[in-house]
Amino acid sequence: MTVVGYARVSKREQNSQAQEAELKAAGAERVFIDHGDSSRVKDRPQWVACMDYLRFGDVLLVRRLDRLGGTERILIETLHELEDKGVDIKSLTEPVIDTTSPMGRALFGIVAVFAQLRVDTIRENTRLGLEYARAQGRVGGRPTVMTPERVEVARQMREQTPPATWDTIAKTLRVGSATVRRALASSPDRGPGSLR
Repeated sequence: MTVVGYARVSKREQNSQAQEAELKAAGAERVFIDHGDSSRVKDRPQWVACMDYLRFGDVLLVRRLDRLGGTERILIETLHELEDKGVDIKSLTEPVIDTTSPMGRALFGIVAVFAQLRVDTIRENTRLGLEYARAQGRVGGRPTVMTPERVEVARQMREQTPPATWDTIAKTLRVGSATVRRALASSPDRGPGSLR
């Protein structure tokens, strides 16, 4: 059994030495540290290296669980992956998170269940909200800047000879060229030369 530490600091200029010292003092033989990588990204370089290094029976030591993931979805996925690898988890600042003991495993299971329930509830509420909005005739997302008048101007500019470039149309309409392309691509009565 090897005790492996993992630390993460959100910004490159932040100092990770305090976390590293705490983990080593608590018995970590090796510590992996990510600098400046978002907790909302799962494939952080040192985390990937840490997961490759961990073996069945090892203990992963963290200061807090939020070092592993910044969203409940990522955190739950990560915890399941560690469980599948046979790796125990221990948090220095959250005593209930310690799967090396029967009581810790039981408490951890309860915490994980409630975290999953919260994620599922948020997902279900979002789905119901979107369905209700659609039933009321509302569609989510930002309103488009490409009004029917602007789409018509863009189409005419593309169909003139020679056709205006995407950048020229975008500058004329004061929108991005990708916005113009999307608008013409989704327009039901687009002309044959509108997307060339």
